[in-house]
Amino acid sequence: MVELNLHSFLLPGSPIERVARFVREQGIEAYLVGGCVRDALLGRSSRDFDFVVLGRALPLARRVANRFGVAFYALDAERDTGRVIFGGEAEEPFYVDFASARGGSLLSDLALRDFTVNAIAVRLDDGQLVDPCGGRADLDACVLRAVSDRVFHDDPLRMLRGVRLAAELGFEMEPRTEKLLRQAVPLLAEVSAERARDEFCKVLSLPGAAESLERLSELGLLSVLLPEVEALRQVTQSAPHYFSDAFTHTLEAVRWAEVIIATLQRGQETCLATLGLSSLRRFPLETHLAQCVSAEHSRATLLKLSALLHDVGKPATRTVEPDGRVRFLSHEKHGARLAGQVLTRMRFSVREVRLVQTAVANHMRSMFMSARRFPSRREIYRFFRDTGEFGVDTALLALADHRAVWGAGLQPERWAHLTEVVTLLLTHWYERREQTVDPPRLISGRDLMAYFGLKEGPRIGELLEAVREAQVAGQVRTREEALDWVAQILDR
Repeated sequence: MVELNLHSFLLPGSPIERVARFVREQGIEAYLVGGCVRDALLGRSSRDFDFVVLGRALPLARRVANRFGVAFYALDAERDTGRVIFGGEAEEPFYVDFASARGGSLLSDLALRDFTVNAIAVRLDDGQLVDPCGGRADLDACVLRAVSDRVFHDDPLRMLRGVRLAAELGFEMEPRTEKLLRQAVPLLAEVSAERARDEFCKVLSLPGAAESLERLSELGLLSVLLPEVEALRQVTQSAPHYFSDAFTHTLEAVRWAEVIIATLQRGQETCLATLGLSSLRRFPLETHLAQCVSAEHSRATLLKLSALLHDVGKPATRTVEPDGRVRFLSHEKHGARLAGQVLTRMRFSVREVRLVQTAVANHMRSMFMSARRFPSRREIYRFFRDTGEFGVDTALLALADHRAVWGAGLQPERWAHLTEVVTLLLTHWYERREQTVDPPRLISGRDLMAYFGLKEGPRIGELLEAVREAQVAGQVRTREEALDWVAQILDR
């Protein structure tokens, strides 16, 4: 355990040390509290710092922002809480929050916090710890303990946060805390969709997301947050699925999505070769997965979310053949609609919903393609026509799903062929886009109406699409050939 004092925690000259010095110079009593103190005691870095202020916090936050020429906004004006954002485009930002002490004193504020490990403060004048709840002892014991019996009633989101912190820190939840959590589970439904969404995405973004999801299910939280996923426990499935129920298969898909993401992000040849993914090394997938689709949710996190929801259509589409084989015909289409409803309910952005829906609706296509020798250019064009900017995510989901389907019974030749198909898809997306994915238009709808005397309507779009498919197949290369192609179609 690190011996914490002002000098070890606030390195002289560091931005946060300069902020603390400025706050002291204002003659305002303030303390560093919460996660940044916890992380310092654990020897972990932090980019989020919280000050508790005995007095008005928002005016102080504005003065800090003005002093250092950085951004400021009110997080919660009613509760007198503001945020100052340091860092520009060229550097990773860090956040400094200022909040008035709840209850009017530091001790009352700490007593209202969630877990003892987050209820430790540091004095700015001498760097000494204030630890009335025994948080440091719980850090030593790697235990997550509720500060009071009302912790989850005061803010039910803390139940999700508890699971996330336990996973992030490698801690165990203390038995009484777990009992309090289980009693409060129904209260999770009262949390705003936006807050629950963001905390849930933090859980997904951490390593070991599948284990955290299993923990959420075991505690009863998943049935409140995502009953559509919890319902998969009751859905049995047959070969070639290695796992007999759809819920276990789904968690395995999340686990494999995480493995694939981590392997691509590291980019180490040995790891890629072990998984048979060396052919993907030349594509900028690390950059792709790091992109934020909206707010702070990256493609990597949304890929795990797609894996979590990829089979939610199975309960409604399950049938049993006379020979006992279980089938889920069109479960991907039904699942895409259901996933859209789930994510809209959780207030994900329109673009995030589209990504997940697209991946769920098309996650079987790469496997269908790999059932034959190789997809034609026309099939590749259709794949990206239907998936667009989310085609790469959809192809990566297919890899995770395949590993989850076959489990320990993985057939190396099937896996190798699927990776070849995915490599071919990504080759066309990244290296042959103009030839296959988005070829330049040779003719327009106006050309068709003028040349053939057609009226505006859906038939125009159908003809243009037929020309583009012929174009990517190499059957049409010029404007004249395109018009001849349309003439042949109309003659037929």
